[in-house]
Amino acid sequence: MTQRLNFSGRKVLVTGGARGIGLELSRQLIDQGASVLAVGSNKTHLDRLAIASPGKVHTITADLGEPRGATTVAEWVQEQHPDCSVVINNAAIMRHDDLTVGMEGQEELIAHEIAINMTAPLQLCTALLPVLARAPGGGVIANISSGLALAPIPDASVYCGTKAGLSNFTRSFRDQCRAKNLPIQVTDVIMTLVDTTLSKPGSAKKYPPAQAAADVLEGLAAGKQEIWVEKTKLLRLIFRISPAAAYRLMRGH
Repeated sequence: MTQRLNFSGRKVLVTGGARGIGLELSRQLIDQGASVLAVGSNKTHLDRLAIASPGKVHTITADLGEPRGATTVAEWVQEQHPDCSVVINNAAIMRHDDLTVGMEGQEELIAHEIAINMTAPLQLCTALLPVLARAPGGGVIANISSGLALAPIPDASVYCGTKAGLSNFTRSFRDQCRAKNLPIQVTDVIMTLVDTTLSKPGSAKKYPPAQAAADVLEGLAAGKQEIWVEKTKLLRLIFRISPAAAYRLMRGH
């Protein structure tokens, strides 16, 4: 029987750790006895988290969409927090637009979204691999993808593409770690529609961020390679039976 992961006493890096799901992950990890390394682009939000849990939170203000954003975070962990044993790549942005309509600055906006959602997580996984590999009890990497990686929606094509890329990377990277016998758990978290500012307001019922975070941490503690959150479990089943039906469902018709 696989021993459950205990977060108590561990140091956990959470990108996007002061807002939305990331904020709930940080809070619940602290409640479970972990120390949190919170990454975010908004210093005010990070300071608020640190003040709420003195001594339990270390923060770094970084824009993961910038060319050296992930490198800066990785160097900070390597130099100041080499005892980090868990990395949760949670930070993401979602732009809702129509790419068939030209607009000024489109290339830069696309590049920035790809950098935050996919490039930075890949860079952090590889840069922090030596740190995680020497962690007592083994290291953990959790990449938060999305059900939209399976069946995309029409108005967030870049986001859907990045989440599909991150999900596939996670599978491949897991196989590479296994091949080298590295003591690292690599998990793909397939997230549902959550009640945060990431998605557009609408009539669709959204999952509470606190419950989403609890599901993620429970799945990681159980050693799961894939964590399907809430409605993504049903989407996965529909996709297995009929990919076309899943695509129609996500298109809204």
